[in-house]
Amino acid sequence: MATGTPEPKHVPVMLQRCMDALAPAIGGPGAVVVDATLGLGGHSEALLTQFPEVHLVAVDRDPEALRLAGERLAPFGDRATLVHAVYDEIPQVLDELGIARVQGLLFDLGVSSMQLDEAERGFAYAQDAPLDMRMDQSRGISAAEVLNTYSHGALARILKVYGEERFAGKIASVIVREREKEPFSTSARLVDLVRNAIPAATRRTGGNPAKRTFQALRIEVNGELEVLDRAIPNALEVLAVGGRIAVMSYQSLEDRLVKQHFAAGATSTAPPGLPFVPEQHQPWLKLITRGAELATEEEIEQNRRAAPVRLRVAERIRSTGTRG
Repeated sequence: MATGTPEPKHVPVMLQRCMDALAPAIGGPGAVVVDATLGLGGHSEALLTQFPEVHLVAVDRDPEALRLAGERLAPFGDRATLVHAVYDEIPQVLDELGIARVQGLLFDLGVSSMQLDEAERGFAYAQDAPLDMRMDQSRGISAAEVLNTYSHGALARILKVYGEERFAGKIASVIVREREKEPFSTSARLVDLVRNAIPAATRRTGGNPAKRTFQALRIEVNGELEVLDRAIPNALEVLAVGGRIAVMSYQSLEDRLVKQHFAAGATSTAPPGLPFVPEQHQPWLKLITRGAELATEEEIEQNRRAAPVRLRVAERIRSTGTRG
């Protein structure tokens, strides 16, 4: 295990853009901000540094991330509260802390730099490692267990839906056949099998052909889309009027869910043609970003992991009476 204050290996994605997006809501005294995806603590450190009156509540499902980020944020003392939780549990976390409403929420979705860079976690297809992929290694099933126990139909479904893989059925067939010879345990064998299952013409474009399979397994192992589908409404529930939420997604399935939840809050629910729209039917969210914002070319040159990011920001403009 590493000791001492960790040195960040990568600059946090869209760091200053996120700070600027949240600034109108969190600049005043007594503001509370939730970093829903603490990771190595880069965004949290910037929030505490740039907004000296903010109190931070940061959650992560990965105990090692909490340990490393805790060392990084230690100089801020009791201004930072770190909690081991999944981000759909934010209302419960805040209840336990006695906090009814927050002024800012930040989500940086997907797998963290730390998880990608530690080969033993099994997230990266470029390195041979145990097929784990659990963000919290103390619970749930590993990627190897998924590969070795799921039916052909279940494997094909997650590869098609979560990986958006055109050859899902063929890859699932190869996995089922090969696991009869020897159960899957490490990533290199899976990478080779996926590569060989995909037609040569397709392999020449789009990067590593195993990328989509690894994405699908990671989403399945961690229940990412189900958790996110609960997390966004839960987060909006605790957001104060005038508060802002910023969400960074890294693949289309995540971004689609965020877009749908934001659009629902920003759309009138009144029947068309009413001369007057009652308050309960008026939008309660205002979209701050027009569509999804992308990282700049300059940032992508400095940090390749920023290339797929999609940022959406919304502000709560009225209470719906659901909390506090």
